Parts: sequence; structure tokens; C-alpha cells
Amino acid sequence: MAPGDQRDRGLTVTLCRDPARFAALQQAWDGLHRRCAAATPFQSHAWLHSWWLSYGTNGRLRVVLARRDGRLIGAAPLMLVHRPMPLLVPIGGAISDFSDVLVDDNETKNAITALERGLDRAARQAVIDLREVRPGAAAELLYERWTGARAHLTDSTCMELPAEPIDDLLKRMQTSRAQRVRAKLRKIDALKIEEREVPEPDVPGAIGRLLHLHELQWRGRGVNVEHLRPRFAEHLVRASRRMLRDGDAAVTEFRLDGEVVAVSMTLQSGLLSGGYLYGADPALRDKKVDVTTMLLRHEAHLASGRGVLSLLRGSEPYKNHWRPTTVTNQRLLLARPALEPLLRVRESQVTMRDRAAETVTTRFPAARDWRDRVNSWRADGAVRGSGASSAPGSRASHRP
Repeated sequence: MAPGDQRDRGLTVTLCRDPARFAALQQAWDGLHRRCAAATPFQSHAWLHSWWLSYGTNGRLRVVLARRDGRLIGAAPLMLVHRPMPLLVPIGGAISDFSDVLVDDNETKNAITALERGLDRAARQAVIDLREVRPGAAAELLYERWTGARAHLTDSTCMELPAEPIDDLLKRMQTSRAQRVRAKLRKIDALKIEEREVPEPDVPGAIGRLLHLHELQWRGRGVNVEHLRPRFAEHLVRASRRMLRDGDAAVTEFRLDGEVVAVSMTLQSGLLSGGYLYGADPALRDKKVDVTTMLLRHEAHLASGRGVLSLLRGSEPYKNHWRPTTVTNQRLLLARPALEPLLRVRESQVTMRDRAAETVTTRFPAARDWRDRVNSWRADGAVRGSGASSAPGSRASHRP
């Protein structure tokens, strides 16, 4: 970047296309992540680098880095894709609930200025398509500053609760429902289900048990097939081990009579904590254990001291019982002025696809059942092909 006025002195922007260089950014990236209050766990170096190792494509890495006097003050972790047109999209993909750029809160204006210039150069022939941008994200500042073509669309629905103890969360409910939840918690306590925070060396086995139980609980009900693939398991193990060491994740096992009956993975950043994935033995239903209530109590405990207990993407009915705040992620499209026609094509594609999906869901509810059946068939094939039913560290049976 050529120097501009006095404020630009010492401000530089580079484009990282080398995975080895991206790996070497760990320490500087972690520092920037801590200095960006809006950052979620999905912008940590541990999560993004691990994702790239499992899902990245050679030659496609495009990470814009902004520095002031050599210190990293901004980063836009992107990659190039060519379907259905040249696009720069966030690293992290569909398995990440939020995407964003990172901006040093002490250098916000300089960082946004530098990132805008760097992205303008990186996107000479591509549209920047930022999905799942949480309200209040640093990418909003970039969008406001952008002088080229842009478009603002809605994305996934998320639910959020205040980071309060379970007794305080129960006060948000109707009295009758709160009483039923308290009865469920007494039932869990009477069974003496024990919680164990998994130490870093035991993470691989615990993640294996989590994914095994996850497959069991969703068998025949439309499991996300990606959750059964070896690359997903490898990513979770690799990312969660680093994040656990850094205090950005927790893996918890729930034991009944010495047997693991549930495992959960929680991801955390400075102001946000949320349960990312869990697996539970279907036999718990026979014992009248409300697994979601058990897990939410635990998540509320882990979220203590943070601003938000996020229920992450999805508006499942059970979440509404807690009267959460509904938060809608954003999809931000950016392009150079000369590429505005291409951006408008992308905007139309996304809009039409979203409308079609909504129409199918509202007018043809049976389509959901067919989708679940297809996913179940695909999941059966994935399990047979990967040996997921005997994942590392899992037992032949997790029934208590």
C-alpha cells in the first residue's frame, strides 16, 4: 500500500495465499482475535487453520492482512471459489455458524481503511460474498465504508440468551413451563448424572464418542451427513485441542453409572459462549431424561461472565421455550464498481434460491420428510464407508 496522509504512515496490507504462512500467523492472529470484541470462536486461528487443513483447496487461499508498524491490526480470512461465479467467501464454510473479519478495537479506523484497500485489490475479478455475519460484527464497519457496489441480504436465524445461571433463565419462562423444567432437572439430579470436563489429552477419544452418539441420536431422522465424515472428525479434534488450551472451548462428558451417555462441545470467545455440537445416547429417552435441558444448564454455567449464551443457528421449537432473543445473521455482498452487474446477478441468485426454499418449506411440508429420508440413506452409506459407528474412543454400546 502506498502511503497516504499522516494516518497511513506505517499502514501496510498484504495478501496471504500460502497455507504455511497462514499457519505461521498463529500467535499474531490470536492476539488480534483477543483485541476484537466482536469476534466469535469461528474467527480464531485454531478453528480457521484446522478447517483449512480439512477442507481447503490448494491455490484458493486469500487472506487479507492489515498491519500498522508491523503489528497485525486487521484480517479478512477468505478463499476463492468459482461456482457459480468467481467469489471470495469466508474460510470456515457451512460448518461455521458465524463469519467475520477481524479488526483491532484500538485501531478500528486504520484497520477498516486498510482492509477495504486490500480487498479491493484482491477482488479485481470476484464478488466478495460474506455469509452468516452476526449483527454487530466488524464486517458491518467494512460494509459501511465500502465505496464500490454492495448489497445487504438476510441469512440464518439464531437465538440468544443472556449469560445467566439456569435459575435466572427459568424466570424468563411461563410459570407452568418453568415448573416442568425444574422437575426435569430434579430428575437428572436424582439419576446422579456426572459431568466431567475433558482434559486436552483426552479430546480425541471424547470427540469420537460425541460423534458416535450424535449419529445414534439422529439415526433415521435426517442427520447432517457432514458430521459423519472423517474430515469433520479430524477438524473437530484438531481445533478443539488448541481451543481448549487457549480457553476458547470445552468438551464435557456426561456419565451415568460410569458409562458415557452424552458428550458436548462448547465454543467460546470474549463475549459469547455456545454449545456447538453434542451427542446423546437414545436410551436416555427411556429414562425420561430431557437432554436439551441438561445441556442448557451446563451451557449456562460455562457462559458465566460472558455477555451472551448463543443457541447458534436454527429456530427449533425447543429453543423458543426459553424466550430467547431472535438474531438474524446477514449476508454482505461487496464488489468493485466495474463488477456491479456481476454482484447484482449474485444478489438475484441468492434471493431467488431463498424464496424457492421458503416456498418448498411452507407449501410442501412433506418435502422435509423426503429430505430427512434422503439424508438418512446418505448417512447409512457414510457410516458404512467411514466406520463412524466404531469411532476412536467409542464403546460398542453407550447404554447405561
